[in-house]
Amino acid sequence: MNSPQSVANRSPLQRVVVLIPTYNERENLPLILARVRRSVPAADVLVLDDNSPDGTGEVADDLAAADPAVHVLHRTGKQGLGAAYKAGFAWAIERGYDAAVEMDADGSHQPEQLPSLLRAAERADLVIGSRWVKGGSVVNWPLHRKAISVGGNVYVKVMLGLPVNDATAGFRVYRTSALQTMDLDAVSSAGYGFQVDMTAELLRHGLTAVEVPIEFVERVVGESKMSGNIVQEAFVNVGKQGLALRAGQLRRLSTRAAAAAREAARVRKEGRWHDA
Repeated sequence: MNSPQSVANRSPLQRVVVLIPTYNERENLPLILARVRRSVPAADVLVLDDNSPDGTGEVADDLAAADPAVHVLHRTGKQGLGAAYKAGFAWAIERGYDAAVEMDADGSHQPEQLPSLLRAAERADLVIGSRWVKGGSVVNWPLHRKAISVGGNVYVKVMLGLPVNDATAGFRVYRTSALQTMDLDAVSSAGYGFQVDMTAELLRHGLTAVEVPIEFVERVVGESKMSGNIVQEAFVNVGKQGLALRAGQLRRLSTRAAAAAREAARVRKEGRWHDA
């Protein structure tokens, strides 16, 4: 694996690709693509379509035919957010991009805020567009959605000790050098727990993450992909990782305590020998 780059040695982000996973987003996709192309005209776009039954893939093909900066990766079926992004990461790395952006197709991640995330990526391996830092906000969210998100991020902090406020956020910029350093095979979550796992894996490798405040807007067109099963998957996976982390910490403490006890016994024994 590659070694992490220091802040001083970071290369400029010359080639950026925006990854947009889709499943039944034919109405939203043309709108979000137009906004992305206006906001970051130098960036390319890769649509990752999971064989949407509403014809989103065909819409994506038409948009790509009209714009050489737009590309489409057709996948065989609905395999989850994590699998889609990992396919997009591999595509970006293979083609020599410097950074890969994660962005939803439904407009909740506003492309107009992407330039500020890209500026922050000049000094970080991961930039998180955060709802839960000073200056961040959510628009048109019901109270229960806000409670799930805030409570979930508190749970992640307690269980995993991650030094970020919005580990579940999906509006992100990754340097591809960081993705190549990470062990992406160790990230197995399919749903929104994928974002937590990716954050933990990145920090585990000594890479840097920063948060930039964003305004998150609830989708207007189409249905949310959030479900009870997705929340449950994230809750269970974080719990398992947290317990494993605590078990490892206890083992290390036990090992150090045993070593200290042996050293103390040795010192006492030597003291008795000298006294004799």
